[in-house]
Amino acid sequence: MPVPRARLSIASPIPYQSPLRGRLALTSLSLAALLAGCGQSNTAPAGPAGGMPPAEVGVVTVTPGDVGLVTELPGRLEASRVAQVRARAAGILQKRLFVEGSDVKAGQALFEIDASPYQAAFASAQGSLAKAEANLTQASAQAERYKPLVEAKAISQQEYVTAQAASKQAEADVAIGKAAVQTARINLNYAAVTAPIAGRIGRSLVTEGALVGQGEATPLAVIQQINPMYVNFTQSASDVMKLRQALADGKLKRAAGSNAASVRVLLEDGSEYARAGKLLFSDLTVDATTGQITLRAEVPNPGGALLPGLYVRVRLEQAQASNATTLPQQAVTRSPQGDSVMVVGTDGKVKPRPVKVGGQQGGQWVILDGLKAGEQVMVDGFQKLRGDAPVKPVPWQAPGRVPAKASSAPAAASAASAPAAPAPASAAASATSSAAR
Repeated sequence: MPVPRARLSIASPIPYQSPLRGRLALTSLSLAALLAGCGQSNTAPAGPAGGMPPAEVGVVTVTPGDVGLVTELPGRLEASRVAQVRARAAGILQKRLFVEGSDVKAGQALFEIDASPYQAAFASAQGSLAKAEANLTQASAQAERYKPLVEAKAISQQEYVTAQAASKQAEADVAIGKAAVQTARINLNYAAVTAPIAGRIGRSLVTEGALVGQGEATPLAVIQQINPMYVNFTQSASDVMKLRQALADGKLKRAAGSNAASVRVLLEDGSEYARAGKLLFSDLTVDATTGQITLRAEVPNPGGALLPGLYVRVRLEQAQASNATTLPQQAVTRSPQGDSVMVVGTDGKVKPRPVKVGGQQGGQWVILDGLKAGEQVMVDGFQKLRGDAPVKPVPWQAPGRVPAKASSAPAAASAASAPAAPAPASAAASATSSAAR
């Protein structure tokens, strides 16, 4: 009997599982979980509509009123009174009786010139006057004696006339003598040089021992009155004519409080002098070479802070504009086509608006026309504009004026966002560990 053969059944082979392939699968699952978590965190604050919030821009609200039109012009200070002290008597300078750079009073003695020759001349003039007066006495007495004699015909008429002539000639000699005495007294007084005006005297131009007044009036010193001070400046003739025409037409009105324009002086360091001045006059003649008109203002200077010859800037308020407003310079766009600003409408959209600029005041532009009360003019945030998208207007703060709560806001925002940042990473780590298991 044949032996049955054993059947060998070979089962289907088990597929080989690579370790690298398993790790890739786990990594794919982890990345998918991480992306799902990030997608949820990013889409959560977007809101129901899913769009970006409107950009915040800084605005100022238009508040019209009376605004002074200020013009800034270059000028130079000048003493209100200047007197040169000169030697009017010839001689040797003996003494200087003042302190250089000090304040002097009118009539104060400044110099002494050798007065010996003038004292001698004065004494001689007095002697001549006394002689003339003696001759007058004799001549007058003789004329009086001849008067009854001529009436009695004891003397001739000619002798009486001669006596009268001698009397009158003696009177003339007395008058000449008095004039000579007065001249000698004046020359003697010139030997003592006095201050013609009150003010501040500079350095002495001569020293003791110098011969002065020989042939000409030698300058000895200069006195300047510096309270008040004058400031001379120039303005374009065309600007002056435009201003006068605007005042005549009623478009502008004169500065309030006084018919004279208010003047402020800016020193070389940019600071403003504490006391305001007033405009005295404007010249009637236009300089043919520059087309400028010269103006002069008077500025109080009780402390002597302002010095003659100093170059300054003058802020002149010549008129006021009604129903005008001021805007920061960055809010106004100036171009050859005209001036314009960006106005935020009630719908939140920003549109350009042409305006009329009247000048500059305190670092801001004066807007004469083109805006209405209550409108919001954009000052900051121009880089945030996105086409015709609406914006969120917020009050504009000038640089350097930071609100008190602004410093704590970033800290609060960072504190709120700090714990949320590691959340996706921890979730991804837990997902990876669970997948590995």
